Amino acid sequence: MRRTIRYPVKGANSLRHVYKTVPFWKVVKNFIVIQIARYTPFLGVKNWLYRTFLKMKVGEETSFALMVMLDVMFPEKISVGRNTVIGYNTTILAHEYLIKEYRLGNVHIGNEVMIGANTTILPGVTIGDGAIVSAGTLVHKDVPPGAFVGGNPMRVIYTKEELEKRWANDPIYGK
Repeated sequence: MRRTIRYPVKGANSLRHVYKTVPFWKVVKNFIVIQIARYTPFLGVKNWLYRTFLKMKVGEETSFALMVMLDVMFPEKISVGRNTVIGYNTTILAHEYLIKEYRLGNVHIGNEVMIGANTTILPGVTIGDGAIVSAGTLVHKDVPPGAFVGGNPMRVIYTKEELEKRWANDPIYGK
């Protein structure tokens, strides 16, 4: 189960109440910053924009590829560790607007994590240190440290221990 806080709404669906839950001008500012960062090829500039204007925690040497889409309403609920790679066109959400409620949840991405292109990360999940997320994955639950996961629905393909065995004789990953 993802760790989200649920907020019930009355009347129209929760998205119709959006500016009661987050200030309009905050969304405008976040949207502009995220769009600039999506297209800039300068990794250090992206991290500076995210830390300075979106109040995200972004570790040193972390790389966000082109077109990464961060949560435009609550980016401050996203933290990314050191030396992590977020693949092309990945979406990271910290909110869900549903019919009768909306939900908010922190997203924690650990150190030295590899997230493949076109991945979607839902609110309230933790991706452990050293994990690998295959391209096109829907991350709907926590990812154990060091695991290799993929698919929709996401499943563990290799545990940390299984990966260590597979890579034992590899010249790059071996010990």
